[in-house]
Amino acid sequence: MTEELDILIKGGNVLDGTGSPWLRADIGIGDGRISKVGVVAAHAKKTIEASGFVVAPGFVDLHTHNDLTILAHPDAESYVMQGVTTACVGNCGLSIAPATPANLDLLKRYLSPFLVSGFDYGWKWQALSEYYEKVEEQGISQNLAPLVGHGTIRLAVKGLDAGEVSKGEMTAMKRLLEESLDDGAFGMSTGLIYPPGSYSTTEGVVELASVLAKYGALYATHMRNEGNNLLESVEEAIRVGEENGVRVEISHHKAAGKANWGRVNVTLRMMEQARKKGVEINCDVYPYTAGSTTITALLPVWVQEGGVERMLERLQNSEARASMKRGFVEDTMEGENLIKAAGWDGILIGECPSSKKCEGKSLEQILRDKNALGDPYEGFFDWLVEVGGHSTMILFHMDESDVKTVMSSPLSSIVSDAWVTAPGAGGKPHPRVYGTFPRLLGKYVREEKALSLEDAVRKVTSMPAGKLGLADRGLVKEGFWADIVVFDPDKVIDRATYDDPHQYPEGISCVIVNGQVVVERGTLTGARPGKVLKRG
Repeated sequence: MTEELDILIKGGNVLDGTGSPWLRADIGIGDGRISKVGVVAAHAKKTIEASGFVVAPGFVDLHTHNDLTILAHPDAESYVMQGVTTACVGNCGLSIAPATPANLDLLKRYLSPFLVSGFDYGWKWQALSEYYEKVEEQGISQNLAPLVGHGTIRLAVKGLDAGEVSKGEMTAMKRLLEESLDDGAFGMSTGLIYPPGSYSTTEGVVELASVLAKYGALYATHMRNEGNNLLESVEEAIRVGEENGVRVEISHHKAAGKANWGRVNVTLRMMEQARKKGVEINCDVYPYTAGSTTITALLPVWVQEGGVERMLERLQNSEARASMKRGFVEDTMEGENLIKAAGWDGILIGECPSSKKCEGKSLEQILRDKNALGDPYEGFFDWLVEVGGHSTMILFHMDESDVKTVMSSPLSSIVSDAWVTAPGAGGKPHPRVYGTFPRLLGKYVREEKALSLEDAVRKVTSMPAGKLGLADRGLVKEGFWADIVVFDPDKVIDRATYDDPHQYPEGISCVIVNGQVVVERGTLTGARPGKVLKRG
């Protein structure tokens, strides 16, 4: 007697994730895994008719910050509704663990712009494993693949002190990194634009990343600079990989600011040359010309030393203001001059809990309302103090041609660089929170033909899964975990906009995670079969 399947997907156009053309086939699923691909005649508890639809591996997003909001939004609705079944978390040097009792309050304040305002996190964990035990106990709808953040590790040992790391502190940081890798972390991320990561020397990053080598773990980096010093930052990333023999992922690769547009052609060649020398380096990109981060990223590195309270004190000091202003105007500031790159009108306020009326407005609009355009820097400093430095922003500082160049490179995968949220959560986050993958498939594949459907699917399935080291995800293959997305290639498209971001996409019919349906006919089922994955 033939064993009954849990799910049978009938007659879909199967893109297996390798980049090969589609094949019409059935897919049998049992015990959470793909049991048969081909002609499947077995009975099933549930049958999904997929004729005319594409059936692909669930999307693997290499760059998210879902660890910071998943406790508040365990259904991960903004992600599973666009087909993402596995999210790599803990990026940009910002992970929610490890934590030390001495610096826990500092960590909470440090992460506060990205956390869900008003939600009680509990904060009873220290190790990475303890946090993810809490996540799994609650239940989640998608898989999470954790990285540990270099900034979080440094903060746990040294706080927000900008001084050089001592030998003893480096030993303590290595120990925390090893403990996190032993807990199953897939690697370490850096955010070298953000304090305290920005206080680190290249030599210090190279030394700490040496720990990754014996684990075969990944080094993922939000580089030190994506603007005027883009090439030097890529060189630094290559050096970390080359000296340690570790895999490198350059996060959300771009050239920020009009003066730098086109330089991605140079950086991609640099990566290709590094690979010829044996450095396994790749990059990822989001399909938008605007980025998003915390508002404090606009400030020079030295202004943020010591934490938010010290930053706010400096913002109210006339001498410090004058020094900051000179750095902005003369373009000599330490760090990336994002105000020059985007302009006041190219910086939108996303989520600002203490001033909801500012959400969705540009800094230019806010300064105009304050009659501060005569001296916009003074007006900006005043406003930043008013909101306590607590806001996210959206920056329009990228070139569409560059986005397509990076997207079409064989070295790149496609990512969202966002966090889970839900309609009704408030704020005006970047529309990539809801729209990244449908936008890729609709705008860039179907409408603009910037890349083929087969290659686009590969860039969001087997390629990122392989980079992480996921041995049994990212392909439609017998024996692999049944992470599956079914979509209509003629209708799939993003609906989220900068003005109205909280909108689910169209054309994603069904999403399956670990053999359970989490989205059916475009509607959430409430199932939470997700797992916290572990390296190896």
